[in-house]
Amino acid sequence: MKGVILDFDTIGPDDLDTSILLSLPISWQIYGNTSFNEVNERIRYADVVLTNKVELSNENIKQAANLKLIGLFATGTNIIDLEAASDKNICVSNAVAYCTDSVVQHVWALILALTTRIFDYSQAATDGRWERSNSFCVMDYSVKELAGKTLGVVGAGELGRAVASVGLAFGMNVKYALFPERHSFTHDNRLEFKVLLQQSDIVTLHCPLTKDNVNLIDKKELKLMKSTAILINTARGKLVNELSLRDALVKGEIGGAGLDVLSQEPPCEGNTLLDDSLPNLIITPHTAWISLEARQRLVEQVAGTVGKFLKGEKINSVC
Repeated sequence: MKGVILDFDTIGPDDLDTSILLSLPISWQIYGNTSFNEVNERIRYADVVLTNKVELSNENIKQAANLKLIGLFATGTNIIDLEAASDKNICVSNAVAYCTDSVVQHVWALILALTTRIFDYSQAATDGRWERSNSFCVMDYSVKELAGKTLGVVGAGELGRAVASVGLAFGMNVKYALFPERHSFTHDNRLEFKVLLQQSDIVTLHCPLTKDNVNLIDKKELKLMKSTAILINTARGKLVNELSLRDALVKGEIGGAGLDVLSQEPPCEGNTLLDDSLPNLIITPHTAWISLEARQRLVEQVAGTVGKFLKGEKINSVC
């Protein structure tokens, strides 16, 4: 059986034990990265294809005559044409919950950095301002406590709930977004999306990207938020309209934002948000998931998925 890994470098394999995957009874062809134009040739005769961020289109899938399994080194499935895979009876399996702990701590690192102004105060300690201060401390920036504030969580899956549990430990009021067109029930800790935006001090996104929620956060939604509110996005970049977010930050319509994802990755030169002049914005280069432990779990989970498939079993199958 022939297997192809299209973008192995994207999981940072050098510090991982990958033997559990590579020792499976499959003849592996491993590529560090694969461009769009190389996909067809590389998967043409493959029985198993593993990918992290390389997209598999209808055309790619149609011409892969032997393809039986597409395994994702990721949870999101938006890079795969699921309809095309289903039409050819190809199993598509994603990775689930492997990076929950890693992402949760990153979400809270962003929240704490923005609410404590830790980077600003670190600079104040080293640029001479503390030494020149007439007081024992520097109080140039407003610091906010989390206790008693409202945390609005968009997406009540495992990751959203895990982030919420930390918010509860900080003494926050946790609310989940309710979308009436999707949810037929109400609950005390759910608020309609627009109301959640209006009432939350921190809004954090933990929903998958679909064709229906591109620009879920746009100009209209940002105007609903408190002028002191913080927006966190560690989910998918296209959930947020970047031009609208920059405008809201510049005008002070929201208090700040912490992002680990952008609409294009890597971003093109001149991205409107990659600007040092926005002190109320923190961006990290899609690193929330990359803890050593999370990446090792990812390899082991994908290996388990492929191993089970070879025995005729499907796990984490999305189609």
